[in-house]
Parts: sequence; structure tokens; C-alpha cells
Amino acid sequence: MNVKVEEISSIAKKLHFEIGADRVDQEIERAFRKIGKTAKIKGFRPGKIPPSVLEQYYGGQMEQEVLGRLINDTYFKALDEHAIPAVGEPRIVDSSGVSRGQVFTYQAEIEVKPTVAAKDYTGIALRKEKFELDPKLIDGRLEELRTSRAQLEVSSRDRAQTGDSVIIDFEGFVDGESFEGGKAEDFVLELGSGSLIPGFEEQVAGMQRSEEKDVAVTFPEEYGQKTLAGKPATFRVVLKEIKEKIVPALDDEFAKGFGVESLAELRAQLEGSYVAQETGRIDNDLRERLVRELIERNSFEVPAAMTAKQLEYMYSNISNRMRSQGLAPEVLGLNPENFAERYRDTAVDQVKGTLLLEAIGKQEGIVVEDGEIEGRLEEIAKMANAPLEMVQKYYAGAEAREGLLAQIAEEKVVRFLIDNARVTEVPRAALEEGKASS
Repeated sequence: MNVKVEEISSIAKKLHFEIGADRVDQEIERAFRKIGKTAKIKGFRPGKIPPSVLEQYYGGQMEQEVLGRLINDTYFKALDEHAIPAVGEPRIVDSSGVSRGQVFTYQAEIEVKPTVAAKDYTGIALRKEKFELDPKLIDGRLEELRTSRAQLEVSSRDRAQTGDSVIIDFEGFVDGESFEGGKAEDFVLELGSGSLIPGFEEQVAGMQRSEEKDVAVTFPEEYGQKTLAGKPATFRVVLKEIKEKIVPALDDEFAKGFGVESLAELRAQLEGSYVAQETGRIDNDLRERLVRELIERNSFEVPAAMTAKQLEYMYSNISNRMRSQGLAPEVLGLNPENFAERYRDTAVDQVKGTLLLEAIGKQEGIVVEDGEIEGRLEEIAKMANAPLEMVQKYYAGAEAREGLLAQIAEEKVVRFLIDNARVTEVPRAALEEGKASS
């Protein structure tokens, strides 16, 4: 086999293959022996069909089998021998066909992982959001927890107000006629929730217990039921009961319901969680700013195959998150095609960022030590509340371990770059102003 490698671009190569006639003849004979074992031709017993007859009837099948075997065997061998970092599938652009006693030639175009030599990656000027703990946010979270434990109790008031949950009967009419789905009994409605037609809840607020009232509204133009969209309607409403939320006192007894002994301990727990969440968000934002700056300083092409793979990964992630929340991407009009169209540039930048960080790691000799791997496995086991042995077994697999190594290495490169950057902490408002003006 002779192979010539032609450079098409920084991300593409063309391989020219020439395979000797002897190898071609061997594969043809091999294919016919295989076909002859099961071939059925009238007048001949299975396994006893002469080669010339087999060739007449099964020449096309033979050629497909020989082409497949020759290309598969020689293509991957060439990638290995010439150390070609192919990405995606090859495109066969020319093939001579196979004939006895003839040399077989073909050409394959392939995309390759670009060779990136990163530059200007130290001393980068970056702005980082300054973390500021606002006690009012913790107060707000405590109030959210308190509200979440609220109980609905029959109100001593006779008149409903926003925030109450009321039990009502109603029947709707359009042009004096009732319509399907417009009637309900013992319907529970939280006033102010915005769950019904605009204007409905505002008119129920202020009603007295046992009061009957006509509520006039107009269905929105974009209402799902087309026969009602944009039409005025009247609902006859009877308010049967008023319930109000009774929230528990914010004290140590309340805190015990969350597995702690005191309100002070609950506050400290919420504060710790908030600090971890916000510092993580700030660090991620700084990382994104760093990578954007690296991309601006280093221009190179990205293979379409790598972009496509990143888009698949991104779509899979968002689809899984949506489904975990009970949402189907298809119902919201999201599919791989329109997702790729919308986020292609983002995917390209993510691939560029990964390649640049990988290149910097190599240029700076940044490696992952065994102790770092074990430490990370212990962290994963702790976070997942899983036995360490189980986590170690999972990451013993080649693909999982390779992914973990890449993740740790990338984190080390990011730390190196930030340590060697000129980082200025600024208030969040200053960062927001910078985004608005850019």
C-alpha cells in the first residue's frame, strides 16, 4: 500500500491510496468464497457454483464487499502510521473500482484536529466581579422558606384580597352562550397568581363570602382556543370560601424543620450555600472572560465535525435538563436543527476555548498528578454520597478517565492563566455597564 498525504488546509487533508493488484486479487477471491457458501443459482448446488458463474451473478456484491474491506483496512492503518488526528468521518472523493489484476486507488478527504500554538496568553487584563454579601438576600431566602411552609386556613375576613386562596364556582358566557371548558365548581384560585385570564382575579379580589358577581374579561388574542381568542366574555362567579396563608414564626422551632437546631444555624447554612453559589458564578464568569480574550488573541479554524459534536453535546444537555423539569423540547419548538442554527457560533467558541486551553497546557508542561486524580475521585464520591470504590471503578474505564483527566488539566490551566493575569475586582454594576456598552 502506498499513501500520499496532501495538505488541503489547516483542518483538512486528502489521502491518496494505491493498493497493489496482488492484494486486490486476494480480496476478490476471499469475497467470492464467502458469497459462494450461501449463493443460490438455479441449476447449481449451494457451494458448488463455478467462479465464472458467481462473478456473472454476484459481481456487484463482490465489489461492494471488497471496496469496504480495502478502504476500512487501509484508511485506519494510514491514520495510525502517519499520526493523523482525524475528526469525523472520511469523504471518499474518488475510487477506481476493483478488477482482477488491477491496482486499486482511492482518495479520502478528512477533517483533522488543528495544531494550535497559543500566543499572548499571560498578563491578560481581566475584570472580576467583587463578591459582596448582602444580608437582605439571606433574609429573603429565610422568608421564602417560611412562605414555603405556610398553611392555608379559613380566613376570619369576609372579603377576599390579593394573596388569598379562594374557592369559587364559575361559568363563562360568550355572546350569551356557555362554552366548553368555561365552567367549574369548587375551583381553588390564588388571587394574584395570574393563572386565569387577565382581569379575572382583580375583579374577584374584594368579593365577599357567598357573593355572586359577573366578571367581564376579554380573551387574549393569542389564546390557545382559537374560537375564543380575542372575544369578550362574562363569567358568573360565586365566592364560596376565603383562605389565607398562615406563615410560621421565624424561630428556632421553625429552623428544626430543616434539620438544624437553631435559626442562627439555619441562617449560617443559607449564607454558606449562597456564598458558594455566588463565588462559583463569579469564577465561571471570569473564566468565560478569560477564554473570550484568548479567542480574540488567537485566530484559527475549527473543523465542522468538532463543531457538530459540540452542538450535539449542548443539545443533549439542555434537552435532559428540560425533561427533568417535565418539559419536552419538541413541544417548545426546539429540535437539533434549529438549535444548531442558533448556537453554532457558541459551539465554535467553546471548541476554540478547549483547544486553546489544551495547547497552553502542553506549552507550559502542565500535567495531572496521580494524587490530584485520587483527590478528585474522593470529592466526586462525597458530592454524590456514593462509595469511593464505586466511583473509582467507574473512572477506571478509559473514556471516563480520559474525560476526568481533561477536566482536571483544563482547570489547572485556567488557574495558571488567572494567576498570571492582571485581575481587577469591580462591583457587579460596573460589569453590567461594560456589557451594555460593548
